[in-house]
Amino acid sequence: MKRSLAFIGAGFFAVALVIGAATAMSSKPACAAVEQVSFSEDVMPILRERCVACHQTGGEGYNKSGLDLTSYVGLMKGTKNGPMIIPGDPDMSNLMWLIDWRADPALRMPHNKKKLSSCDRDTIRTWIRQGANNN
Repeated sequence: MKRSLAFIGAGFFAVALVIGAATAMSSKPACAAVEQVSFSEDVMPILRERCVACHQTGGEGYNKSGLDLTSYVGLMKGTKNGPMIIPGDPDMSNLMWLIDWRADPALRMPHNKKKLSSCDRDTIRTWIRQGANNN
């Protein structure tokens, strides 16, 4: 009887390992630890992929707010109503309020689309915390 239970226990353990490995492989990767965030290499690709379609000259977001996300200069210029970034302070930066969905639902970014991933938002947050440099 002991041998049978040991075999069943070992079989259960092997199945659990296979299921655990499959789950680990299928889950989204964790955010990479980043020491220094680059605007051009880390932040701009996120903006290009998720924001620039609306926030460029002629785009709906640009027409409504004046926010141009096609360049560092445009982002730092902000909107018709003021700055989007407060270097060193992501918690007070309007961009973070909008992409973290802490703002009114009508203002959340991106409009009518899936929220930016926590990794993308953390990359932008870290960049702002590091001084929002044009690097």
